[in-house]
Amino acid sequence: MSAINLHRQRGATVAEFALSVVLFFTTMFFVIEVSRLLYLWNTLQEATRRAAYAAAVSDFSNTAVMDGVRQAAVLRTTPGTLALGTPVTDAHIRIDYLSLTRNADNSLSMTAIPAAGLPSCPARAHINCIANPNGASCIRFVRARVCAPGTDCDAVSYQPLFPLTGLNFALPQATTIAKAESLGYQPGSTLCP
Repeated sequence: MSAINLHRQRGATVAEFALSVVLFFTTMFFVIEVSRLLYLWNTLQEATRRAAYAAAVSDFSNTAVMDGVRQAAVLRTTPGTLALGTPVTDAHIRIDYLSLTRNADNSLSMTAIPAAGLPSCPARAHINCIANPNGASCIRFVRARVCAPGTDCDAVSYQPLFPLTGLNFALPQATTIAKAESLGYQPGSTLCP
């Protein structure tokens, strides 16, 4: 072969390699993003499950305890971001308390108890439920959701690891409802006002 043909052959090899590398890395980044998306889908469901079941047995009137429940839900012991789950943090975990109220047609429905309507302590919640299990201030269920902070539970936007992949959408709404258990009540607890 002549030197000119060898030089042309090398140029063609470099061009083919460049095209192959671009295709390879594009595919690899896309596979990584899809894998991360599946991880988030499953992990957000697990985070709400952990938060709901922990909140069902934790003192809802103690801010430090509830902060710990939210942090544990995102697999942390301090405030911060879910591992490989940016932008989801413990601040994205919303915990609501639900009553089981009787409607006019005698059916029962779960109703969110507003923060101002919550009992002042676990002992008061226990007494409220003994007095009227279907009352508006009896906590019967705990709901944990992943919501954008400062909203009425809007979906959280997905943030890709590699912005060039072009993936931009809302993460799926993760929700778990658990039966309220002790809510932090211990027999013999002092009654709050």
